[in-house]
Amino acid sequence: MTTGVAVAATPASASVETPDLDPAFALHRGGKIEIRSTVPVRDADDLSLAYTPGVARVCTAIADQPALADDYTWVSNVVAVVSDGTAVLGLGDIGPAAAMPVMEGKALLFKEFAGVDAVPICLDCTDVDGLVETVVRLAPSFGGINLEDISAPRCFEIEDRLRDLLDIPVFHDDQHGTAIVALAALQNAARLTGRALGDLRAVVAGAGASGVAVTRILLEAGIGDIAVSDSKGMLYEGREGLNPVKQALARDTNRVGHTGSTEEALEGADLFLGLSGSTVSEQAIASMAPDAIVFALSNPTPEVHPDVAARHARVVATGRSDFPNQINNVLAFPGVFRGALDVRATAITENMKVAAANALAGVVGDDLTATYIIPSPFDERVAPAVTAAVAAQARADGVARL
Repeated sequence: MTTGVAVAATPASASVETPDLDPAFALHRGGKIEIRSTVPVRDADDLSLAYTPGVARVCTAIADQPALADDYTWVSNVVAVVSDGTAVLGLGDIGPAAAMPVMEGKALLFKEFAGVDAVPICLDCTDVDGLVETVVRLAPSFGGINLEDISAPRCFEIEDRLRDLLDIPVFHDDQHGTAIVALAALQNAARLTGRALGDLRAVVAGAGASGVAVTRILLEAGIGDIAVSDSKGMLYEGREGLNPVKQALARDTNRVGHTGSTEEALEGADLFLGLSGSTVSEQAIASMAPDAIVFALSNPTPEVHPDVAARHARVVATGRSDFPNQINNVLAFPGVFRGALDVRATAITENMKVAAANALAGVVGDDLTATYIIPSPFDERVAPAVTAAVAAQARADGVARL
């Protein structure tokens, strides 16, 4: 699941019959990105430097010292946006061809918000071994890998294996972009209500890619207690039928020992985080603790309508741009990769993600209100703040090469 720019599904029949009347089709015609040259080729002298024979001298130098590729090719500023089309936005498994507009959009956002070049790569492969092998073979052409819209639980293994095999940043944005922005928003929501993260009891609906990552980053940040549910109810130790990812989550969460439904667990809870596509009743939100915080992040339909949640909660956030407090991945991934690329990091560590969240929360500063706990993606302070924090933390964590 992605909580980035919200896209509502359009009935296939309507979109096919009248594409020219839909402004989205007009914008997408011919694609949204292109490759441009950075040097002129005006005459034979330019050509001899940009291509043969001059290029041969550069190739020979890189063959002798492979690290020179970072200085004399585009590798140090380019990210591969990789998807297999199995979990695209709220549309599900629509395949690699249909995923391309989203991956193009991701590349566009990388460039617009952080000056990072990105190449969309949609793979006609859903086998974990095949996908990992393909990305590893492509990796020498890139300075980082952004995994996108790959279904859970496969996405966890794919990311873990690629991180072990590659010496460049590998980042599954559906997981970690969502987690970074959610943590930043929660830090400010807690500050607004006069509480620390350690004071909060949280309930997370959804144990897919984003639900797991959000839970993990909140544990890292010191959340008081957190319990997670899937479509069959709360995760707890001893529950049958859990895959390894959910088993690990059950071991590390739910200290209270909830075994029923999400709504039952919400009674007296301080925070609800929806990442599931399910629904939660108004009565369940009303049963939460005073000054409750509700992040209903499913797109295009939140787990509870924000106007309904606002009747009972102090702070409400969604994944949508038409309500206040949008938890949007674009607040995180451009700056995270910009910072990692700037110091030629070998990985993106957990500390770098937390540093990104802290920086993002800090942009709000003294302007904090119940309807402004997270900045706009168009706030020009966002990407530089996240970039600087990530780069500094990469150096502190010993994964920077510059």
